[in-house]
Amino acid sequence: MARTTPIVAALIAVTLAGPPLLVSPLLSPPAWAVQPDEMLSDPALEARARSISAHLRCLVCQNQSIDDSDADLAKDLRIIVRERLKAGDSDGEVIDFVVRRYGDFVLLRPPFKGATLVLWIGPALIALGGIAALVAYLRHNRRSAVGGAPKAAPLTAEEQRRLAKLMKDGAP
Repeated sequence: MARTTPIVAALIAVTLAGPPLLVSPLLSPPAWAVQPDEMLSDPALEARARSISAHLRCLVCQNQSIDDSDADLAKDLRIIVRERLKAGDSDGEVIDFVVRRYGDFVLLRPPFKGATLVLWIGPALIALGGIAALVAYLRHNRRSAVGGAPKAAPLTAEEQRRLAKLMKDGAP
């Protein structure tokens, strides 16, 4: 009887389980880091808090919203958002408060202005610099490969006689 490897066994299990096993991760709700003790009892305020939190960057994770992050700072920011909403602030006032406290970088989509110019143009400049370096490298290598060593001056009559003698004698 042939032995099946673990990979083959896994493939057989997925095949036998069929589409439900493959589709179930797609049907599960997103996993938010918001803890039940952070949630507001008013569903309308909680929905506003979630909407605001989805647009604020976790300053620890940097590429996640505070709604998705488990970092302590993200939790603190979620609590601040909910406290400001309970105090009666509008969505814009809550965002302005957080931006005043942490700067434009806290926004997942910072505004295009002088202070955030580096955030918007920096990646493009780095990419252009990389492309320029690659082009310079390729040009340098192409010149070296095509031209090879620099052209030598033709041999003088004396050098040609000496070379002919060396070739004839086979010794220096």
